[in-house]
Amino acid sequence: MSAQLDQVTANTDPDSQETKEWLDSLAAVLEQEGPDRAHYLLERLIDLARQSGSDIPFSANTAYVNTIPLSQEQHCPGNLEYEEKLRSWMRWNAMAMVVKANRFDGDLGGHLSSFASLANMLGIGFNHFWKAPSENHGGDLLYIQGHSSPGVYARAFLEGRLTEDQLLHFRREVDGGGLSSYPHPKLMPSFWQFPTVSMGLGPLMAIYQARFLKYLHARSIADTTDRKVWAFCGDGEMDEPESLGAIGMAAREKLDNLVIVVNCNLQRLDGPVRGNGKIIQELEGEFRGAGWNVVKVIWGPGWDALLAKDKEGILRKVMMETVDGEYQNYKAKDGAYVRKHFFGKHPKLLEMVANMTDDDIWRLTRGGHDPHKIYAAFKVAQEHKGQPTVLLVKTIKGFGMGKHGEARNTAHNTKKLTDEAVREMRDRYSIPIPDDQLADIPFYKPADDAPEIKYLHERRAALGGYLPARRQHADEKLTVPPLSAFQNVLDATAEGREVSSTQAYVRILTTLLKDQSVGPRIVPVLVDESRTFGMEGLFRQVGIFNQQGQLYEPVDKDQVMYYREDKAGQILQEGINEAGGMSSWIAAATSYSTNNRVMIPFYTYYSMFGMQRIGDLVWAAADMRARGFLMGGTAGRTTLNGEGLQHEDGHSHLFAAAVPNCMPYDPTFGHELAVIIQDGMRRMVEEQEDVFYYITIMNENYPHPGIKPGQEEGILKGMYLLQEGDKKAKQRVQLIGSGTILRESIFAQELLLNDWGIAADVWSAPSLTLVARDGQDAERWNLVNPTAEQRVPYVTQLLKDTQGPIVATTDYMRAFAEQIRAFIPKDRTYRVLGTDGFGRSDSRAKLREFFEVNRYYITVAALKSLSEEGKIDAKVVEQAVAKYNLDPNKPNPVTQ
Repeated sequence: MSAQLDQVTANTDPDSQETKEWLDSLAAVLEQEGPDRAHYLLERLIDLARQSGSDIPFSANTAYVNTIPLSQEQHCPGNLEYEEKLRSWMRWNAMAMVVKANRFDGDLGGHLSSFASLANMLGIGFNHFWKAPSENHGGDLLYIQGHSSPGVYARAFLEGRLTEDQLLHFRREVDGGGLSSYPHPKLMPSFWQFPTVSMGLGPLMAIYQARFLKYLHARSIADTTDRKVWAFCGDGEMDEPESLGAIGMAAREKLDNLVIVVNCNLQRLDGPVRGNGKIIQELEGEFRGAGWNVVKVIWGPGWDALLAKDKEGILRKVMMETVDGEYQNYKAKDGAYVRKHFFGKHPKLLEMVANMTDDDIWRLTRGGHDPHKIYAAFKVAQEHKGQPTVLLVKTIKGFGMGKHGEARNTAHNTKKLTDEAVREMRDRYSIPIPDDQLADIPFYKPADDAPEIKYLHERRAALGGYLPARRQHADEKLTVPPLSAFQNVLDATAEGREVSSTQAYVRILTTLLKDQSVGPRIVPVLVDESRTFGMEGLFRQVGIFNQQGQLYEPVDKDQVMYYREDKAGQILQEGINEAGGMSSWIAAATSYSTNNRVMIPFYTYYSMFGMQRIGDLVWAAADMRARGFLMGGTAGRTTLNGEGLQHEDGHSHLFAAAVPNCMPYDPTFGHELAVIIQDGMRRMVEEQEDVFYYITIMNENYPHPGIKPGQEEGILKGMYLLQEGDKKAKQRVQLIGSGTILRESIFAQELLLNDWGIAADVWSAPSLTLVARDGQDAERWNLVNPTAEQRVPYVTQLLKDTQGPIVATTDYMRAFAEQIRAFIPKDRTYRVLGTDGFGRSDSRAKLREFFEVNRYYITVAALKSLSEEGKIDAKVVEQAVAKYNLDPNKPNPVTQ
């Protein structure tokens, strides 16, 4: 080693003899005392130099060679002949599945090249590392690179877990029995553990999943000591902000149960990931700088001999200086091209390979295609303690596809192969299919007693069973407290007392935390807004989870509600980090499946920073069949009055409405909230239904009327009669509201009666979305069952015997209440008021006037509807506009 560096620096070193002495000393330490001692001495020297004022630039990068020296590699103990055959058959079947699908229907799509580059890594992992859930082990958790799904299906086919018919239905799922394009637990609930597309979400969710395993262990809920989270992602995927956004947290939390494997095939969909740079070096700097254990697997075994000959360091220098665009080009050409353009960069490199043929040079593989290199890296990752590990593994996109896709810019989109390409692949991997059958691209599966197939099953048996596999229900049973347990919220507030629905929520949560059955399983997830929601009392009550405990005395220790961190704390406090909060919530909300432990997460956040900011993660949660509560705090466009445009939410319920297994509610009163949460707990915990809840809560204080007998069903269905109007009045209207704006409808009821002699029935609509879904379901039934008894939507049943026009008002965009228009009785006028437009700061009263959703606009809207129906004169409406000082020339708030 010293000789190499000596020669490289000979021309610039003012005292080469002194340099040699230092290097010889270091070499002796390495040989006699090992790398740890050498590392310690170097750190001391660097520290001394810096303290003396020397400018020593920091670099998180190491040389562009494998991290694990050849002498320290642990060789794969498996039968490599069998494993190579199995990989070849999997490559073939994955190709056949995608190509056959697209010959049948060219629009189905699919991906061949990602698995082609990953096959060795997945094979080593499945055969030697990844444990399935068993009596003695909770199982490892795998986030599989989304575009590699065909190869995972091909493996499951050889294992007998998938049939040939299922492979023939790749991406054809509508009639059942098909295989999803990517990992989708929703569509394949007993197979895939996690969705990893959209890209970037896999590494992010994996980090918080690993931390949640530590949380479960620290709280003595599950023994997760030996479990690992493995996440596979592409190097192009690392450009997603989510991919790298939480790596600092993983290092800070010392998540040594986490391994991220970056498949560095140097390509994304359109072209090189870093054509002018080196993505492996870039990612090494990111991860090492963040505190990770970084292992680079760059070169295959053929390079070891060349590197051993590299006494002057020339090969290493050229390796470092060559950019990724060049490396991609080399693998798209041939050995002669590599000889000329890579080794030809220096005469001594050409001399080094002079005795090698062009074919020999072409067979110099990348590290990701060598089972021994991969096994050694996986072994280091499995055994490393105190840090998360990232493996940066260099591969070739489309490996094995030859000139038809290997290392080509088009490789990612390749899903159709010519007969010639199919034949070449058959020959390369020695697939025993005769020429006369090749046009059909048949799948290949040997007999069950073939030694390779028996070996495949033996390896999985040794690791506890087959993966990927997903548990659909937890074995344990928890009992949810009855509705009566929340009596302090169900009752009316004392006369003169005003509280917010957020305060009611905190009371409900406190009650749940004290429950003997479900209390320990409640997971409060917060993102630095606990005090905003009045939840700081939980700090001392249940503590904030921190693996180190609390190493300092909090500044507010003398307060009742001081900031208490604890090794067994129950709160997951994610800081200013909505994506992290949602990822923690997902880990808890799917714990019934991943850990066989039912957990009940409540993620509480500003509603405006929820659905629109973490919408992709919400869909991932839906895909994962998550169960839990998302609590949108200070919700509504006019409720959070002083914060301004980007804090005011008028649309989160529209986002929530789009997610089929999300149960969205916008309750006004504490009794509604208690009914919804208690029934949600029953459905998700006792019945183990795959639904989750989005519930908006507000910080506005007002009296709460308490529950009346029989209202529970209407609350859960989404709408019920709250207050009936004066029965003596000649004219009548129906007023629908939700959230805080329901109270404006209640005030409008008084105005209509006192000022105009018109009665109004007031309907609370805790979930206009569920009302709309019910109507859509009835409408669909009637469409396809025209001769059967026609179903009547719930809202139609509620309103059909009422009188007068209907006015619906919410603190959300008009589209929210427009969802139910189709199910309003046909002979009735339906008018919607909402908060379309940009939010802004002002008092609640001024904002509701600005957005035209206050009691006066509701009253005028009701009168206008009556006049349109010929029930009153239009002049009455004009009088009301004047009486309530409404400006007829006021601009539309949508345009302001």
